[in-house]
Amino acid sequence: MTGTTDANDATDTNGTPRTAGAASRADVIVVGAGPTGLLLAGDLATAGIPVTLVEKRPHRISNLSRAFVLHARTLEQLDARGLADELESKGQTLDRLRLFSRLTVDLTTLPSRFNHLLVLPQYEVERALERRAVEAGVRFAYETEVTGLVQDADGVTLRVRTTAGAEGADRGPGELRAAYVVGTDGMRSVVREAVGLPFPGRSAIRSVVLADVRLAEEPETLLTVNAVGDAFAFLAPFGDGYYRVIGWDRRRDVADDAPLDLDEVKEITRLALGRDYGMHDARWMSRFHSDERQAPAYRVGRVFLAGDAAHVHTPAGGQGMNTGLQDAANLGWKLAATLNGHVGADLLDTYQSERHPVGKSVLRSSGGLVRLAMANRPWTLTARTLLTTFLDHARPARTRMIGQITGIGYSYPSPRGAHPLTGKRVPDVSLRDGRLYEALRGGRFVLVTPSDAPTVPAPDTRKDRLTVASWASDRRTTLLVRPDGYAAWASESPTAEETEAVLTATLGRG
Repeated sequence: MTGTTDANDATDTNGTPRTAGAASRADVIVVGAGPTGLLLAGDLATAGIPVTLVEKRPHRISNLSRAFVLHARTLEQLDARGLADELESKGQTLDRLRLFSRLTVDLTTLPSRFNHLLVLPQYEVERALERRAVEAGVRFAYETEVTGLVQDADGVTLRVRTTAGAEGADRGPGELRAAYVVGTDGMRSVVREAVGLPFPGRSAIRSVVLADVRLAEEPETLLTVNAVGDAFAFLAPFGDGYYRVIGWDRRRDVADDAPLDLDEVKEITRLALGRDYGMHDARWMSRFHSDERQAPAYRVGRVFLAGDAAHVHTPAGGQGMNTGLQDAANLGWKLAATLNGHVGADLLDTYQSERHPVGKSVLRSSGGLVRLAMANRPWTLTARTLLTTFLDHARPARTRMIGQITGIGYSYPSPRGAHPLTGKRVPDVSLRDGRLYEALRGGRFVLVTPSDAPTVPAPDTRKDRLTVASWASDRRTTLLVRPDGYAAWASESPTAEETEAVLTATLGRG
């Protein structure tokens, strides 16, 4: 490779990721150090995969968060990585959502340990995920911008330009090489453009205003959101005395770089919420537009997309960061199993078949929420009233809606004739020696059996890939749970030979 340098250590003496050159060996390069990239890189390194995380920004976690909500399914995934309790201690929980000033969604009925949503700025999530990635041995290449890529039968070569040092000196072009590359580099993904994938869709909302402000009056609820006529506004606390304000006035359609002052933010907030809560001391303000787009494929050869590089949508429902983190949870264990030689590369095709439909569904649900919230014509207002009334009284429809927003309602395709649990999310069930999501830590499969089940072949032969546990109850189902918490296989009365055949097919031989 030309223009590269040997990698420095992953961190400096105080544990902070250090800007690195090309890694001496990387099986996977992840491009983009947001939440999705950090979780994916940490999963791969935990599984023993050499991974380099490339980020064009300097090492600095910004406090200018766009995401503020962690939903139940994401908290379950973070629990499987030992991070959920820590993050819950830093944020505030909310067990009810108010939609359209009419419909109250009760989250306490969720079949999850996390029967609420967690209000927490994105930068707190990034800090926890970065620390985990550092501890797992991820190599960081900050101030490194991807300018293109070329892939062949054996791997992918990234063309990069690196700046480093106090003066930001341009070190010129270079190359990085890996078996696989994952683009988690956002809506304007260079990786997606480099493999020639389109990003079809449209701008759903233009000239959204953002501001981080102090408030003279504390809002009555943890999250404050409402839409009236042409205006929409959302307030969420950072926890440091500042609040994030997101506002939109349908009548104002200006460019993202148009000047913005606090008076405009106050006016939009008053229109939507009835008052501006005495906003003052804005430390940051900006405009942006919200798009609805999805790449037609999440994989092109040895290159994958995840998070906003694969799909973007309106902020309604707070599903953006959550969907990206779940993309990473799905892809990470599959890449690790393939690179460790336990299974064939065809497993990687299931990333597209499982996650692309979820991304499409999130686009529909978030877009639908925005359109209903901003209804201003008689027929759309009538439709919203009818829908909220229906959801308020139709429990199955309300359960499905909650499942989509929180992520716990999604399942993956299963083979014809498979056990009904196959492909379904598995809740945090009690085991004889703890609970399931504790057993999932370390990125292993978990085989749950009845206590008197036929002997399973000694787990030592697969101890790097499999944990064997027993139900705390008298349940008779034998269940194989994937590292991302979905059922890979289940049976009511398998023989030891049948169980071994499934383990061999799914995890490879010992």
